[in-house]
Amino acid sequence: MNAVVEGYNDNTMTTVNVPTRIDDPVNAAILSISEDRIEGFDRQPFETIAHLAQLDYELVLDRVRAMLSAGVIRRVRQTLMATNLAQGSLIAWQVDNDRLDAAFDMMYHHDPFSGHVVIRTADPATPGAAYRLWTTLKVPQGFSMQKHCDYLKERVGARSYLLMPAKALFVLGVGHVRRRGIAVGSMAEVTAEPHTTEVVELSELDWRVLTSLKREFELHEITRDPWKRRADEAGVDFETFCSVAESLNERKVIGRFSTFLEHAKPDTEGERQVTRYNGLFHWAVPAGREMEAGAEVGRFHIMTHAYWREGGEEFRNVNIMGVAHGMDKELLLQHKAAIDRHLEAIGIPVNYTNVFWGGRSEIKPSEIVPSAYEDFCRANGLDPQAMRGAALQI
Repeated sequence: MNAVVEGYNDNTMTTVNVPTRIDDPVNAAILSISEDRIEGFDRQPFETIAHLAQLDYELVLDRVRAMLSAGVIRRVRQTLMATNLAQGSLIAWQVDNDRLDAAFDMMYHHDPFSGHVVIRTADPATPGAAYRLWTTLKVPQGFSMQKHCDYLKERVGARSYLLMPAKALFVLGVGHVRRRGIAVGSMAEVTAEPHTTEVVELSELDWRVLTSLKREFELHEITRDPWKRRADEAGVDFETFCSVAESLNERKVIGRFSTFLEHAKPDTEGERQVTRYNGLFHWAVPAGREMEAGAEVGRFHIMTHAYWREGGEEFRNVNIMGVAHGMDKELLLQHKAAIDRHLEAIGIPVNYTNVFWGGRSEIKPSEIVPSAYEDFCRANGLDPQAMRGAALQI
């Protein structure tokens, strides 16, 4: 599969015919870096990708443009540590089956603060199996997550919901191409470093730069010096833009510069997927050992996400959660079994464990800018002042 794309270097437009499949060796080399290896803010992110992939800079630009144009890459953007910029939570929704798809559509298409939206299944006897719809939610600073959930509950006709905010993060990445072929039990030599979820307050200038920084890249923006137009958009000079971004990075609110693959759907030829299965793994470990257990789970290279979240009684008091993706369901279960054995071997008891499998899923960045929440309220007949409230106590 190739794509005909236009280049924009040095204000000169050229047309090239470029391979876009993820199994093309050049594309695989790029994606193994660009998915989740560019940490923090980088003034020249594409140049860094080219350097780490040991490829020509112009070739990298052409391939990223081509994959974005073909829909293989679904977005290119600077990610943020949104848990440090807005209240966040994983939410399990109990919705009648005949309303499930409509609730999914509403959360994905009409709620800019819901990010991951997934319909999950588990054995009917599994605690919490009635909670089929799972979402992530970020509510900007100053507004109430509880009130926003109550609004969504009424909109979709949910029976109930459970909030599970993260108390600590241990893994937050993607790297589907890089994770292909990982050996069962493969793990880092050291434990994962926990990341706290304390919300950081920002100035007006910080928010202005951050708003431009986080916007997805259009095709014509995949060029040398990609941040210069963003500086103009933010109304500051280039050096100020970069200085503010680097300051935000030091305050640990900047995530990765990343190319996100369309991982859950077949490619445009209807043949290859980046991943076919995703499992939400649950473990219940003794109170007081959550940080230790999360750091151990986070060592395993198969994990794309790992958190300390409290599931409560309806989920048998699970407190460590993580996500793994793959093409083979049985292989994912083998990876989980290796994690289970490791926890047992180092003396961390697991009182209960289970897996919720993902089905229909969509992912989009959650909006975190306070002014955007006010606009949302007005557009949906809500009083912004009435939606304000204290942050969740976690």
